[in-house]
Amino acid sequence: MQTGLRHDEPRTARPESGHAAVRRCIASGAVRPREELLRFVVDADGRLIPDVYGRLPGRGIWLSADRDSVKRACARKLFQKAARRALDIDPELDDVIERLLVARCLDLLGLARRAGQAVAGFEKVAGWSRDGLAVVVLAARDGADDGRGKVRRIAPGVPVIDCLAADELGRAFGRDRTVHVAVAAGALAATRQS
Repeated sequence: MQTGLRHDEPRTARPESGHAAVRRCIASGAVRPREELLRFVVDADGRLIPDVYGRLPGRGIWLSADRDSVKRACARKLFQKAARRALDIDPELDDVIERLLVARCLDLLGLARRAGQAVAGFEKVAGWSRDGLAVVVLAARDGADDGRGKVRRIAPGVPVIDCLAADELGRAFGRDRTVHVAVAAGALAATRQS
């Protein structure tokens, strides 16, 4: 039966079904929601550009959001195959992506703070967690283990993410360092969890 899709076109969920749009990872072939994948575009000069905000024009090339997939796609020239042309790819692409994702997370945290959807500091995080306001807690990866343990005990069931350093978390709050951050329910928390 003909579906009207070419083999190279990504399959998307129908808008009326209520499901999110899905794309196929070029490394694994897995079909996943767009929020779980990284998008890349090719500029006019043939350079591969990571599009962490999803706003750049052009046909997207989609890849699972993990370092191994990036390395596999580069080693097997999967980006070139997907683009059907030679590409200029940064040899440190995985590090570039990590820096861009950290910047995106910090931008979102700053927006959440200004919208009143994020607080910093152990006491505020503990208070929000006890009151059921926190849906995500960020703990600095270079913070003390007992601090993360305390947060987990206060807020069982609330995901604790520890991928950012204290100075990175602090930048989102206008401080030198921040070890604990809580994010409340809302559109920004949903974006952060993905």
